[in-house]
Amino acid sequence: MTHDEALVEAHRCLMCWDAPCTRACPTSIDVPGFIKRIANDDLIGSARTILSSNILGASCARVCPTEVLCAGACVLHELHERPIDIGRLQAYATDDVVFGDISVLSSEAPSGHSVGIIGAGPAGLSCGAGLARRGHDVVVYDAHEHPGGLNTYGVAAYKMDRATALAEVEFIKGLGVEIRSNTAVGRDVSIDGVLASHEAVFIGVGLGAVPRLGLPGEDLLGVDDALEFIWKLRAERTDLTGEIVAVIGGGNTAIDAATQAAMLGADRVYVVYRRGRAEMRAYRHDIERALTSGVEFIYWGAPNRVEGDGSVETLVFDRTQHVTDDDGVVELVALPDNEVFLPVTMVLRATGQEKRVSLFSGIDGVATDDRGRVMVDDDFRTGNERIWAGGDCVNGGKEVVNAVAHGNAAARSIDRMLRGDAVGSEDA
Repeated sequence: MTHDEALVEAHRCLMCWDAPCTRACPTSIDVPGFIKRIANDDLIGSARTILSSNILGASCARVCPTEVLCAGACVLHELHERPIDIGRLQAYATDDVVFGDISVLSSEAPSGHSVGIIGAGPAGLSCGAGLARRGHDVVVYDAHEHPGGLNTYGVAAYKMDRATALAEVEFIKGLGVEIRSNTAVGRDVSIDGVLASHEAVFIGVGLGAVPRLGLPGEDLLGVDDALEFIWKLRAERTDLTGEIVAVIGGGNTAIDAATQAAMLGADRVYVVYRRGRAEMRAYRHDIERALTSGVEFIYWGAPNRVEGDGSVETLVFDRTQHVTDDDGVVELVALPDNEVFLPVTMVLRATGQEKRVSLFSGIDGVATDDRGRVMVDDDFRTGNERIWAGGDCVNGGKEVVNAVAHGNAAARSIDRMLRGDAVGSEDA
């Protein structure tokens, strides 16, 4: 937004006293508060309001589904008016601070306590920033070359580029957070080693790769993990002219990969989903963006094999439908003799990420449920009294802002423990 655009949009806000937009935000940003400060030309105060609640406010302004969170709760919907463009206002307020090396947040005096963070994704960065601002020494161990987690490696470039994600990490490092990249816990350092070096540990490792589907022909050149595809495009922008891409799945990653492929010039892009549109987990606004970008949706199609001579030539899928048995149970079944042969040059898997169960199974007191999610209490503390966890490894995979909220809550809990249950500063 330009300065004038931001002022006009800010003055549209009704400054609701009960702030449904704030209640809809997992990190409880004071939305009317930061917008009012924009209206008063107080960008430093506006940024401070946002970043005190959500240290990743700059990236969340770009990648959050504001249409279904804060802006989705805007009361202007009830008045049949356009909701406040909260995401763009948030970016306007935070960008100069986060990317311009402007200090707006204070920290407490050094406490002498040390905390280890496993994973430099949104949950780990949020927890680390919250603890550093409370005066604790923080060391983040991350397996990747670059920190940032999915913000750096897995968000489609049309939402946020890698340079922006890494600049935000530098801002967080400036708060006193040390990040040790290329350091995988379990490979380069043991969990016992981390526990020995710190008084408390927070696990925010996220999820793993998209698993193979077990389809015949899945080893052909051109079949890839959708997240890996997005990461490659972020590392080096690619012209996909001439490619015909099929993305298997119905979640947000599938839509991101398909939209990105279409924007990079692919001749045709398909999303192949085994059920109907009503069952898709992807957000409606993302689906609409994909359609506008030229993505074609094939519903009621379950892939059964990939064909080609060395590389992908055809995705073969069965037509499906829901069938209700005698007990009233609805099942998805493949229709007999209804194979469809779809000519493609690329096939991308976007059918959910693996849980890191093997990592957690080796940590005393850290348990997972039957879906592979780390079990925690209301303070995000695990069964091991020195270990907390949050983010995708706990909720199974949600938004960046949810991971930030987990990190915030864990930081408050860890701070109380380190101070002997004394209440630490909540708004330092």
